[in-house]
Amino acid sequence: IPLLTMRMLSEEKKSNTEQILLTSPVSLFSVIFAKYLAAFTLFAGTLLASCLNFVVLYFYGEPNSVIMFSTTLGILLIGSAFVAIGIFVSACTENQLVSALVTIVSIAATLVIGILASYVKFTPLRVVMKWLSVFDRFYVFTYGYFDIVALLYYVSITVVFIFLTVRVYEKRRWE
Repeated sequence: IPLLTMRMLSEEKKSNTEQILLTSPVSLFSVIFAKYLAAFTLFAGTLLASCLNFVVLYFYGEPNSVIMFSTTLGILLIGSAFVAIGIFVSACTENQLVSALVTIVSIAATLVIGILASYVKFTPLRVVMKWLSVFDRFYVFTYGYFDIVALLYYVSITVVFIFLTVRVYEKRRWE
């Protein structure tokens, strides 16, 4: 995902084509959302292409299709959130390599924070760290359950980071 999103907006700023985006008759939300959808579609396409392995499983065994479907849905939701984070980081930087590295660190931090929470003795901090952990909410999907709270969590992360990306570009528009 960091490699998908690293060039989305940082290259626009570097090559001065950002002015075309800022002065186009299309809304900034439409431009940002289109770039988000392009990256997410590529991610989802590769994930769904890898799900063709499930067809082989149906011929040679009896897989639990509910667990496979819910896990795939969970991966799509996590990918959606990570793509939004990557696009936001790409909007904040001018260098695509810096964008990729900061996105990798951000994604790693959201994944590791849940692991580190188990070592924290201070209960309020541990609760906050568990709440921020992206991976802890994914476990529910691996058991075959559909958790509406986890769905709302991933969708809200996506919406917040797309909103922040639009705000970054609106700020640049008026500078």
